[in-house]
Order: sequence, then structure tokens, then C-alpha cells
Amino acid sequence: MKNNKQIKERSILLLRWCLAAVLLTGHAAAYAQNSHERALSAQEARQWAARLTEAWKDSLRTAYAETLATQQLQIDTLTMPLHWELIGSEPADGRSLFISLHGGGGAPKAVNDSQWKNQWRLYHPANSVYLCPRAPVDAWNMHFLAGIDEFYRRIIQMAVACFNVNPNKVYLMGYSAGGDGVWRLAPRMADSWSAASMMAGHPGDVSLLNLRNTPFMIWCGEQDAAYDRNKRCQERINEMDSLHRADTEGYVFEGHIVKGKGHWMDLEDAAAVEWMASHKRNPYPTKIVWRQEEELHQHFYWLSAPKEEMARGKEVRVALRGNTISIERCDYQKLTICLNDEMVNLDKPVKVVCQGRTLFKGKAKRHAATLRHTLSERGDPAYMFPAQLTVRMH
Repeated sequence: MKNNKQIKERSILLLRWCLAAVLLTGHAAAYAQNSHERALSAQEARQWAARLTEAWKDSLRTAYAETLATQQLQIDTLTMPLHWELIGSEPADGRSLFISLHGGGGAPKAVNDSQWKNQWRLYHPANSVYLCPRAPVDAWNMHFLAGIDEFYRRIIQMAVACFNVNPNKVYLMGYSAGGDGVWRLAPRMADSWSAASMMAGHPGDVSLLNLRNTPFMIWCGEQDAAYDRNKRCQERINEMDSLHRADTEGYVFEGHIVKGKGHWMDLEDAAAVEWMASHKRNPYPTKIVWRQEEELHQHFYWLSAPKEEMARGKEVRVALRGNTISIERCDYQKLTICLNDEMVNLDKPVKVVCQGRTLFKGKAKRHAATLRHTLSERGDPAYMFPAQLTVRMH
């Protein structure tokens, strides 16, 4: 029955999106000449983006109707129960979304259920959707197991479409095992978060490089010695400090080792809510540091890598200044760069350089098809781009 429901939900989503794309493509047909879509002006691109966004949101409201009713999200064989609360009023620029991950881990189901319900009451972010997902499994890595990133992406999409959440006001937090999840999810999905806060979790072997544009908080009790959490968290605070000193415009962070506290910090960590809320996501940072983690992602901010080349540890470093994109490092044979008029002047030539070599120089044209493709591929209105180009490193 659950598989049938999932198939139905996916089918509705695909049908509605395809229908919307077909209808909108009909408008574009008037501009087509010799089977090539006419390039758009900046104003036309903005109009197209607005229409596509509304069609996309409308399709999601239908697709997630059952999830809203049952408060359960299913992908393949995994089911994630959801609890959410709408707190306060809706600001003019949309609500915030706080995804809050519960503690527990490799414990009996009843323990994790209790920890999940406890998470409902811990924090109260103003004017927000406060959403607590119940991990779909009872295991130490329950919040960051393979394939789970898609759950969080869909939660964000549902909140944007159904609760008028601003996609640039999405925050991640978690306690204990939930903190373990934040350590992993904050870097590997850094382009989704406006800020993140880790409470009483263990960092393991994660890299923090991807947090260059994602404000990050670390909270741990001074006496939280199990698994050396206090020592490992202090090491990561030192690491973030070093990253920030070397790149003072990036790696915004705060680290707190709470004196006299053990694994439970008596909610001193609740200060993270206001701190996170003071930050908004910039989906178009002028410098990107992207390192593939154990969960491989094809896209990161305004960059895309070849799917067949992705592997953990591969890295890209790119900077944007004016209409020039400088590739400082790229471990792929080619790189796709997405562009819009907030990033560059698309009415003028764009230049892509790498270690003294010019890889591209010319105009990147705006197209409705590129807007449709990037919105469908990324599932985030902020990452819907009218222009993109692919450069080869060699």
C-alpha cells in the first residue's frame, strides 16, 4: 500500500510538472525560430522565472497533499514521520523553516520515539515552521544514512510550496544523535541552509570546507566526555577558527564549550535559534569551496559536476568577480557554471579563466528552456538559472 501511495505521489508530481512545462512551453513557441529557442531579455527571464515558480509550487501542493494529511514522507522503502508547528505570524518575506533533528540513535524504537517527541518542545523559533523529522531507522547514523538527503530536500520543497517558507531562510539544528546528523548534513547540503547549529554531537571524520558560506554553530558541554565529544568539538572549533582566519569573508561561526555542563546543556544552546535566524542564505556567493562528501551531490550553489566523475574528496574552488569566473581548482574534466542577472551582467561577455588560461569568453544567453531545466533539476527557485555554460579543464 505504501509503495502504491509513493508511486501515486510521484506520478501526480510528474504529471503536474510536465503539464505546467508544456503550457509554459506553448508561450515560448512564439519565440522559436528554426528549432532554436530565442534568447530572452533580462525582463523576459524574470517573467518566465515567476511563472515557472508558481507552476512549480502549484504542482508541489498537489503532490504533497497526502504527506500533509498523514504527516509522513516516503521515499522508496523508507518512511519518515514528520511533526511541525507554525509559530508566530508570517513575515512579509515568508516564514523561516527550522529542521530540528532528535537524539537517540542505535536504541529501541520506543527510546527514539520519545526523543523525537521531546525535540518538539525544545526550541521555539519565532515566525517559523518548526519541523522535527523522526528518523526513518533506529541506528547510530539514522539522520544521515545513505540516500536520506533527498528527504530533507523534499521537506524544504513542501515547506516552500505549502507554508510559504522563504527558501533563503532554512535552518538546520540537532541534539546528540541529531547533532551527529548536523555535522554531516550541514557541509554536504551547505547550499540548502541559511545557517546550522550542532548540539552535543560527534563530528567523526567530516570535512568542514563546504561551510565557507554557511554560518555554523558548535555547542558541547565541557563535561560531555563520552566518545570524547568535548575534545572533538573543541578541535572543530579550532579548525573553523583557522579556516576563518585564512578566509575572513567566509566560515562565519561560533563555538561554545559550555562550562560545568555534560551531555545536557540545560538549553543554554537555545541561543542558537536567534543567532541562526539573523542569517539568510546567499545562493550566489562570490567564492565557492566544494568538496564531495560520502553522499555525492551533482550540484552545489551555481556549479554542477559531471555525474560520472563524482567521487568523495574531489574538490572545486571558484571565485566570481564582475563578469569573470576564476577556477582556482577543479578535480573534474569539465564544470558547468549556472548564471543569472544577480550574479553577472548577462548582456555583456562572460569570461572563465583557470590558472592563466581562458576557457570561455562570450555571451551566456538566457533561455526559457534553461530556466525550466534548472528548476526541475534543482527543485529550488533560487537555483533556477536562465543561462549556463560548460567548460573543459583540458
